[in-house]
Amino acid sequence: MREIVLDTETTGFEPETGDRIVEIGAVELFNHMPTGETFHKYINPQRAMPEEAFKVHGLGDEFLRDKPLFEEVVDEFLSFVDGAKLIIHNAAFDVKFLNAEIGWCKRPRLPPDCAIDTLEIARRKFPGSPASLDALCRRFGIDNASRTLHGALLDSEILAEVYLELIGGKQPDFGLAAPDRTRKAVTEQDLNWRPRPRPQPLPSRLSENEKAAHAAFVEKLGDNALWLRDEDQASA
Repeated sequence: MREIVLDTETTGFEPETGDRIVEIGAVELFNHMPTGETFHKYINPQRAMPEEAFKVHGLGDEFLRDKPLFEEVVDEFLSFVDGAKLIIHNAAFDVKFLNAEIGWCKRPRLPPDCAIDTLEIARRKFPGSPASLDALCRRFGIDNASRTLHGALLDSEILAEVYLELIGGKQPDFGLAAPDRTRKAVTEQDLNWRPRPRPQPLPSRLSENEKAAHAAFVEKLGDNALWLRDEDQASA
């Protein structure tokens, strides 16, 4: 099962009033394990960054000026998420912006059921408790010390760990805080691997002298030796 944990940063709250996406970060999971494949783009919003939004993510006009437009990365993004369920914290917000941007590029929008909302999962699981990403990190003991500002890729990596905890348990060495970009993707064959008997048994490492010494030792124990009982049962 392929899933994409995703986050966006924007200039504000409403694409219908001119707000735009300025960053997309996404992490690929296969059967709830990271593959090492990620998608990360900064995007020129073609408008000034409001001070309130800048305080959240620190992405200013000067930094974003030479970044690609959304229409220049839309096909790469759609190819990356194609066929996968999206895992998003407060999914309605991100999907609203993504579909606005995708629609402006004359591409088919994401379907209504494209995402699993971790915010909704957290609220159902812990009613009345804080359900922000930072609060969930504290609850599950996930290190988010590097999250001084919001960042789409970092938040996606952290959310992937939170998501796994929310759905029922942590895999050993999940290791998303510092992903290995050179790691090969996990395949169906890898996940279904099971140990199998050797085609040919390994040769005995006992020497002839050791075998003779053991036989002499067993003989001294008499007819009730456990080794003799085992041999009798094996030959029965």
